[in-house]
Amino acid sequence: MMILPAVDIRGGKCVRLTQGDFKQEIIYSNFPEEQALKWQEMGAEFLHVVDLDGAKEGTPTNIFSIKKILDVVEIPIEVGGGIRTMSDMENLLDMGVERIILGSIAVEDPDLLQDAAREFGGEKIVVGIDARDGIVAVHGWGDSGYIKAEDLAMQIGDFGISTIIYTDISRDGMLSGVDAEVFADLARKTGISIIASGGVGSLDDIRELKKFEDDGIVGVIVGKAIYENKINLAEAVEIAK
Repeated sequence: MMILPAVDIRGGKCVRLTQGDFKQEIIYSNFPEEQALKWQEMGAEFLHVVDLDGAKEGTPTNIFSIKKILDVVEIPIEVGGGIRTMSDMENLLDMGVERIILGSIAVEDPDLLQDAAREFGGEKIVVGIDARDGIVAVHGWGDSGYIKAEDLAMQIGDFGISTIIYTDISRDGMLSGVDAEVFADLARKTGISIIASGGVGSLDDIRELKKFEDDGIVGVIVGKAIYENKINLAEAVEIAK
């Protein structure tokens, strides 16, 4: 199981939101690339980068900051936020991004998702399913997708997508702990690898998720907990390994 530190970018700065609320923003660094390098130095093997402005506007916005991250780190990164076209995906992959995260379009344009998986390969396209009480949310968590997370995951699997980032948005940014069984249950039912996200607040959460590695939990995204020193990233990486 891998630990993926989150680098969320808004206005060119590294920030964290609480439950996706843009009004509840904390700025942790004016230079996202420096934060990304710090996480690499502490043992991170993969970075989870989100263009928050892109997610809100529906088009990639913080490309300059993403390029800076790619220039300074040696580990792979995945990028999501506002990616809506094949051209968006191709541009990011050409820049050196390892994986593209698609969210809202998985609900709104499944044909595009299928085309992307066919064109770039199921390993290069990761689908982010953000859900509250099991119902998918879209557009930066502002709207309901009116579909159950499990149903969407099953459809995604038919397209050849091998990994899903599942975010429990009721817990995101709350440091309230994880419900590991929710992630494991989705992995078992779909046969798709799950990266867990939302609620991680202690090393015990990492240990709990690790128990379900054989069920298909292959990674966990950590954000606020490492930014506020609730979790030491190096220790989390060792536990995950």
